[in-house]
Amino acid sequence: MSLWTRISDALAALANGESLSQVFNTLRSAPERSVGFTIAVIALGAKMAKADGQVTRDEVTAFREVFNIAEEDEANAAKVFNMARLDVAGYEEYAARIADMFEGEKGTLCDLMEGLFHIAMADGFYHPGENEFLQQVAGIFGLPDTEFRALRARFVPNAEADPYTVLGVSPDSTMEQIRQVWRAMVRETHPDRMIARGVPEEAIRMAEKRMVDINRAWEEITKEIGRAHV
Repeated sequence: MSLWTRISDALAALANGESLSQVFNTLRSAPERSVGFTIAVIALGAKMAKADGQVTRDEVTAFREVFNIAEEDEANAAKVFNMARLDVAGYEEYAARIADMFEGEKGTLCDLMEGLFHIAMADGFYHPGENEFLQQVAGIFGLPDTEFRALRARFVPNAEADPYTVLGVSPDSTMEQIRQVWRAMVRETHPDRMIARGVPEEAIRMAEKRMVDINRAWEEITKEIGRAHV
């Protein structure tokens, strides 16, 4: 059964008049975690579009920045988007329920934030409303500001694009400390690790950009430190 069929089944299981945010109560364990992750990204993406007034954006095109969506599955993706967009519950409630679903799983919540950054940048612009929305969601997720700034540095042009911010380390850190952080990030970016955290296979291509960004930051730091010792 495809991911999108499982999502359709999860939506159909909601009681009449029940908010989409209620769906997260039933998707806490494998293999349904990947369904919960996907609905979370799309639902918060819809709330982000509404908060910033970008309700006319092509949501399916934006979601293709994160997920592989076959033409026959577009309707299911659009259904999640529209349910979240029309739901009277605010994005704060959605974010709180998602944070509860992935409680104590910082890696999964960072993956989810990364998906939202992909969607935010799908039109090539980073709107002020999107920055405020993403910062608030990261706070509800309990992610430290260094994590948020690292994500923003990777996705947003002219946003603290120094390699130390990308890796979330201080320029005062030792080379060995930076190496340890870089290696840990590389390990956590392996597709098998991401799938184990609940990221669906349809979204694993997020790992490609992340690995490129991490390795580029590491290379820039090693070159900088190497020049300093010449």
